[in-house]
Amino acid sequence: MKTLLAVLALGLAVPAAAQAPAEAPAQVDYANQASWLCLPGRADACGAPQQVADLTPAGYGPVTRSAPAADPPIDCFYVYPTLSRDSTLNSDMNPGPEEQAAAAVQLARFGSVCKTYAPLYRQATLASIFAMAQGTDVAPVMALAYRDVLAAWRHYMAHYNRGRPYVLIGHSQGMIHLQGLIAQEIEGKPAAAQMVSAILLGWAVEVPEGQTTGGTFRQTPLCTRAGQTGCVVSYMTFRADAPPPDGSMFGRAVRPGMTAACTNPANLGGGTGRLDSYWFTAAPLQPGAEPITWSRTGPPPAQFLHTEGLVSGNCVHSGQVGYLALTVNADPADARTDRIPGDVYLLGQRNPGWGTHLIDMAVAQGDLVRLVGAQAAAFARR
Repeated sequence: MKTLLAVLALGLAVPAAAQAPAEAPAQVDYANQASWLCLPGRADACGAPQQVADLTPAGYGPVTRSAPAADPPIDCFYVYPTLSRDSTLNSDMNPGPEEQAAAAVQLARFGSVCKTYAPLYRQATLASIFAMAQGTDVAPVMALAYRDVLAAWRHYMAHYNRGRPYVLIGHSQGMIHLQGLIAQEIEGKPAAAQMVSAILLGWAVEVPEGQTTGGTFRQTPLCTRAGQTGCVVSYMTFRADAPPPDGSMFGRAVRPGMTAACTNPANLGGGTGRLDSYWFTAAPLQPGAEPITWSRTGPPPAQFLHTEGLVSGNCVHSGQVGYLALTVNADPADARTDRIPGDVYLLGQRNPGWGTHLIDMAVAQGDLVRLVGAQAAAFARR
C-alpha cells in the first residue's frame, strides 16, 4: 500500500524505456478469478479490515477497524488509475503492490455500502505517459486497456450482477475507460435502469456551460441533489489559491462551449461544503515535497486518518475551466495539521497543472461513501 501515491506521483524515477508487445495480445479470461483484483467475500485488497483513527484539533482518537458489510444491496465496479511501473506500454495481468494499494485506498471503504468488483486490466502504464510525451501514439495502448475493461464489464454483467443495482467508480485513466463504458454499454440500454450512480474523478466529464447533460454523455446527468440516482459525480481538485494554470491538462474541458463538470459531494446543490476525508498516511514522500506533520501530539497511530471539516470544497467554473477548489480550514492554535498532501511532483518540482490529483478520492471519500449509501436507499425505494 505504501507505494501507491509514490507511483502516482510520476516523479520518483523515470521508468525504463517502454517495450512494444511482440505479438497481438490475447483476450483476458475474466472467468478466471485471478483476473480480478477484488471480488466479494474474498480475502483480497478490498476485503481486509483497515485501521483508522480520527484526527481532531486535540489530537488522535482511538484506532478502529473498518470492514466490508456482510450483504450490501448494491455492487461497485471499480477501475483503478494509471500506476503500473511495468516497462511495457501496457501492463501485464500480475497485480503488483501499486494495484493492490489502489484498491485498498480508493475502493475498499466503499465495501461498507456495496459489494466490490475490480478487474485487473492491461492499463496504459506510467512508461506510456513518458512515451507519449516523446511523441509516441498511445491510442492503441489505451484501446487495449479499454478492451479489457469492456470484457470485464460484460463478464460481470453476465455472471456476477444478477440484476443488482450498481455504482461505477473510477479515477484518472480508470474513469476515462468508464466514460467509454457508459457511452457504449449503458446509455439507452437496459443496463441504464440498474445504474445507481457513477463516480468519475480525475479527468473531465464535459457538459455545456450551465447544463448537466449534453457533453460527454447524451442522457446521463450530473448529480445535483441528495437521493438522485442514475447520475454522475465528477470533479478534479485544485487548491483554491492555485487554480488550473493556462494550458493545464486537468481542470478544464477540451471543447469550446463546454466546461469541466464539478459536483461537490459535500454540497450537491452548489456552494461550499465541509469535506469528510480519509487520508492515507503511509505513503513515501515525493522528492521535493515537504512532509506532513498530521498532529503535534505525535505520529499517526493508523495508516488512515479521518477528518471532518479540515478541508472545504467549492466548485469553480470559468469558461472551459471547472474544478473543486480546496481550502484548508487552518487553525494554528490547535494540534491538527494546517497542510494537506496531494500535489504531483515531477523531477522534484511541483507540477501546478495536475492540481491535487493524488487526493481526488481521499479528500471527500467519506462524503462519497455516504452519498452512495443514500443513493442505494433511494434506488430501493424507487
